[in-house]
Amino acid sequence: MLVLGIETSCDETSMAIYDSKEGIKGSIISSQIDLHKKFGGVVPEIASRNHLLKLEEIFLSLLNEAKIDKKDIDLIGVTNAPGLIGSLFVGVAFAKGLAYGLKKPLIPVNHLAAHTLSCEIENPSLKPPYLSFIISGGHTHIYKVDDAYNFYLLSHTVDDAVGECFDKVAKMMNLPYPGGPEIERLALQGDENKIKFPVALKNSVNFSFSGLKTAVLNVLEKNEYSIEDVAASFQFSIFNNFINKLDKIIDKYKLRKITVSGGVSANSYLRNKLSSYYQKKGIELFFPSKRLCTDNGDMIAYTAYKFFRKRKFMGVKETAYDVMPDITG
Repeated sequence: MLVLGIETSCDETSMAIYDSKEGIKGSIISSQIDLHKKFGGVVPEIASRNHLLKLEEIFLSLLNEAKIDKKDIDLIGVTNAPGLIGSLFVGVAFAKGLAYGLKKPLIPVNHLAAHTLSCEIENPSLKPPYLSFIISGGHTHIYKVDDAYNFYLLSHTVDDAVGECFDKVAKMMNLPYPGGPEIERLALQGDENKIKFPVALKNSVNFSFSGLKTAVLNVLEKNEYSIEDVAASFQFSIFNNFINKLDKIIDKYKLRKITVSGGVSANSYLRNKLSSYYQKKGIELFFPSKRLCTDNGDMIAYTAYKFFRKRKFMGVKETAYDVMPDITG
């Protein structure tokens, strides 16, 4: 079976072809970072308009890369939640047009479920049940995924997502957008034990990063430490926040496998610290390759195939936009 995956939830326009026998046959990711950099963040209107300009071009290039005809596509999957509504609308409308024209079934894919399953693409032996830890610009969630791929929310952030926290702290440091990679680069030259930043809600499984942002701002305003030490200590605090929550959930649910996905999972420092920490506890961690940490069509195509096998799909409806608002629904 050949599955087309379409991803336009934020500022990446991406498509991929997944072959149920051979894996990913073609994949294209078009980033909009250069368009949004001067604004210091993603501008929703610019993002949706650029998706509109790019989708057909990417689709035709993908068919060429995968060496298939559009009629060979058996199934179409598209991100329909969560994300920027204008960006989602463009992707869903394009997918519906294709599904109508090609007379193929259409799968609505939850973006967070797809991030979770991105870890399976390169780890075919990985099967649920496991814990899914999603860390991105918009989300900091922990789910339990059962063997039928049902998602149960166990933990979430009560304010900022961790990726948002990275970007806001980077802005305080006058670093360019996107801020996460810049903080990681500076932290390599710093001492992570120089400043003790707080871990919020220590007795809860939920995350909070607003207090950490304020603490970093206070340190920066005093100008007593190098920016490298601030960056390193900030990252170390993020790691401590992570394990404070994960440890509680692991102890309660007794699961020994964790997938870690989303844009922040590309951070090498956090990947290495988490892997080392949990390896000592006999817990397996699974990360996608760094290319698949960002938003991508690969994970949409793969997840669409999995959902199709579960028969979790819709026929093509008359409405141009359908929302599946909750991953647990």
